[in-house]
Amino acid sequence: MTSLRFKRIDIEPYIPGKSSIKKIKKAIKLSANESALGVSPKAKKIISSRNFNFSVYPDGKSQKLINQLSKKFKCKNDKIICGAGSDEVIQMLCQLFLNQKDEVIVPQFSFLMYRIYAKIVGAKVIFAKEKNFKISINEILKKVTKNTKIVFLANPNNPTGTYLDKFELITLRKKLRKNILLVVDDAYAEYMKNKDYKSGLDLFKKNNNVFILRTFSKIYGLASLRVGWGYGDKRIISALNLIKPPFNINEVAQLAAIESLKDTKFITRSVRHNTQYATKLKNFLNQYGIRTNDISANFLLLDFRNCKIKSKYFYEKLKMKGILLRSTEYGYKIQNMLRLTIGSRINCLKFMREVESIFKK
Repeated sequence: MTSLRFKRIDIEPYIPGKSSIKKIKKAIKLSANESALGVSPKAKKIISSRNFNFSVYPDGKSQKLINQLSKKFKCKNDKIICGAGSDEVIQMLCQLFLNQKDEVIVPQFSFLMYRIYAKIVGAKVIFAKEKNFKISINEILKKVTKNTKIVFLANPNNPTGTYLDKFELITLRKKLRKNILLVVDDAYAEYMKNKDYKSGLDLFKKNNNVFILRTFSKIYGLASLRVGWGYGDKRIISALNLIKPPFNINEVAQLAAIESLKDTKFITRSVRHNTQYATKLKNFLNQYGIRTNDISANFLLLDFRNCKIKSKYFYEKLKMKGILLRSTEYGYKIQNMLRLTIGSRINCLKFMREVESIFKK
């Protein structure tokens, strides 16, 4: 009997942060960097008030959403593409640019989907070392070869929470060969209020060899609806549109995203909440010898190397109380650390109470 043959792909699958615990009805999920305040009221209103015709396909070009993005971020329409999450845009970029023997450079500790999609199309993934859990432009440049096609980085970086300042990012682009595509993932840009930070979109709008990724899964709270977008040279966008799946963003997602972009009050409130509780949690955890990165995105990387207890013990104790953090051992290969999402006020206070009880024992 002849068996079916298919490609054997040497990858570790993406394992998302846990969202449930056996025997606990409603776990507090601080493992996936989701929005602390949920969904914009404007988005909720349009979803509940609109009479959707689910038998009709959505706009395959997401034209109204692209128009709103263009207006909001002062971008050109023909330089924008929308995807089912920024993940899909990453996947399409890899399909468009990469062949076997091509090389992709990613920071040592970085969003796992860059390496996964690159490997799926047969490219070789090269890891650039980080320094104190921060992306090093010198280490990236050391890894460049004649086969380098793409450099992927998130700024601020996930899961470390560190970031390149605007001068470092500009320097990296200047020192890379012009025919290497630099992909800057701005997933957490809205949270950033650091004076030395500039988003990739702000820095590279006019560059034809930089591609920017954005998402509605974080501050906009639409993770479940899967909406993301990319901004780049119109020739790249045209080519991506040729391979983009038809009707990749459903109508509910498109309308919710449009309304979310309009709700500036909600975004302001979300940023304020994040800064307040990230600072509160950072100072609180430092009392117990748990060090973190400086405030940047909507999460903290918890470092237990100078703490009297280990990260695994901390994780399991919180899990018993119904609170889930993200282990950084799986996928990221970071030992004795955990990633903590900045949650709602109630969830943050609950987390702090449980941490106090762990250290009192």
